[in-house]
Amino acid sequence: MTATFDGIGRTEEWENLRRREPASASDINVGRRERWISAIAAAAVAAYGLRRRRGRGVLLPIAGALIGRAVSGRCAVNRMMGRNSALDDVPSSPVTSVGRGEGVRVDERIVINRARGEVYRFWRNLENLPRFMDHLEAVTVLDERRSHWTAKGPAGSRVEWEAEIHNEIPNDLIAWRSLPGSDIANAGSVHFAPTENGDTEVRVVLRYDPPAGKVGAAVARLFSEDPASQVADDLRRLKQVLEAGEAG
Repeated sequence: MTATFDGIGRTEEWENLRRREPASASDINVGRRERWISAIAAAAVAAYGLRRRRGRGVLLPIAGALIGRAVSGRCAVNRMMGRNSALDDVPSSPVTSVGRGEGVRVDERIVINRARGEVYRFWRNLENLPRFMDHLEAVTVLDERRSHWTAKGPAGSRVEWEAEIHNEIPNDLIAWRSLPGSDIANAGSVHFAPTENGDTEVRVVLRYDPPAGKVGAAVARLFSEDPASQVADDLRRLKQVLEAGEAG
């Protein structure tokens, strides 16, 4: 797993849409593949260091650190970066709401002239979302992780689902997925990244799987023919709310 510029580790674009279980209850954060690479690198560095007098005092401690990384599966650098390649050793949960490669994908972003912490806190209060998401009627927070969403459908109908936050890094990332029994299977993540001048780039990655039948018709109306444009419009409204000081 590699680290992105904003410190969020990911193996590929859709990692935060998949529900993953912790590799263990410990603080292991180096996956099997990286541990093997560390062991091989340690042997190579140690062999090179033993053949040379100059630099031996630097190379041998590096080899020792790599051996420790390989044996223990723990890495202080990974911990500081919020990176955990041990998650790659764990298969995705079979209850993920939208499978990889399925459904409709949306990826939109916008820069907001507000500090990252302020933008994150506003979004994290999920009951704020209907203030800028035009299709949402209400979001009711059930507990720290779960919430109930109600969206507007055609002819006065409603589309409802429950969602849970399954991955969260304060001020950086919120990732969610719908729960079984929801009218619409969906999963997504929102990323908050600081810009050089102190603004915040908000990136929304969303995937949903439109069902068939009457609910499917409501979902089609809900997300419109161009879901990317709808999400972009929502983000523009978010920018307006925050920059106009209407968040309070």
